[in-house]
Amino acid sequence: MGKTAFMFPGQGAQYVGMGKDFYEQIPVCREMFELAGKASGLDVVSLCFEENEQINITEYTQIAMLAAEVAMLKAVEEKGVKPDVTGGLSLGEYGALVASGVMSPEDVFRVVRKRGIYMQEAVPQGGAMVAVLGLDTAVIEKICEETEGCVTVANYNCPGQIVITGEEGAAQAAVEKLTAAGAKRCVKLNVSGPFHSPLLVDAGKKLAAELEKVEICDIAIPYIANVTADYVTDKGQVKSLLEKQVSSSVKWQQTVERMIADGVDTFIEIGPGKTLSGFMRKINRDMKVINIEKVEDLSKLDELV
Repeated sequence: MGKTAFMFPGQGAQYVGMGKDFYEQIPVCREMFELAGKASGLDVVSLCFEENEQINITEYTQIAMLAAEVAMLKAVEEKGVKPDVTGGLSLGEYGALVASGVMSPEDVFRVVRKRGIYMQEAVPQGGAMVAVLGLDTAVIEKICEETEGCVTVANYNCPGQIVITGEEGAAQAAVEKLTAAGAKRCVKLNVSGPFHSPLLVDAGKKLAAELEKVEICDIAIPYIANVTADYVTDKGQVKSLLEKQVSSSVKWQQTVERMIADGVDTFIEIGPGKTLSGFMRKINRDMKVINIEKVEDLSKLDELV
């Protein structure tokens, strides 16, 4: 019998109505949405379920996404399914922290509300993120290093998809070089800033101050950090890794490969959309992937209980 991993998506998969059926049908899920509202001081229920433009603004997106993910996680846990390891992409790492018992839902909601605000505030004018498709990773890294200004790798998503981040001018200059080097496509992302770049170091420092108020519990279920693509074995490392995560590359492909190397063969994506499942098809098509996005998806877990 292989191992099971829980994985949680990041910002970009949000939509109005995400998690509404969980809220309406499962009491513990309703509790999580309401707790997210209480901890953040926002009307998270309205933010998630009623038409609004705020849901796509970073400082609101993050708490909305996380509320949906934690609510869905609680529904999965009620089914009796437990992971052997957890991980999440960027914002999704906070879902993994809850699943691993490292932070309480209330603390995670409070921290992520601040994280969204700090990242939004830290955004310099003219930052950009660009998905680079169909080009070797080493070539992308070399071009970023050789381009004048601040441009680095934000996300190692999967083979053939790397996201770069940084100053608008530097990113555009890099795109021209990447296209000349043979990239199939370079797609500018509709985000409000150059996330996971050195330009957000100050946001990480502010987040660190907020994290000082939070209790880090023993790691009940192993989880893998974005910054290192390795297991966090010492709970004393958690806060510094979360600070660095804001301005460091997200090593998602490496995270999944580490899980597979350790015997994981079933991946459960918990949260809105199917982004991580799409990446999985390019990382390793042989893995079993289950999406939990709607209440009816919970029946897919029956075979695992």
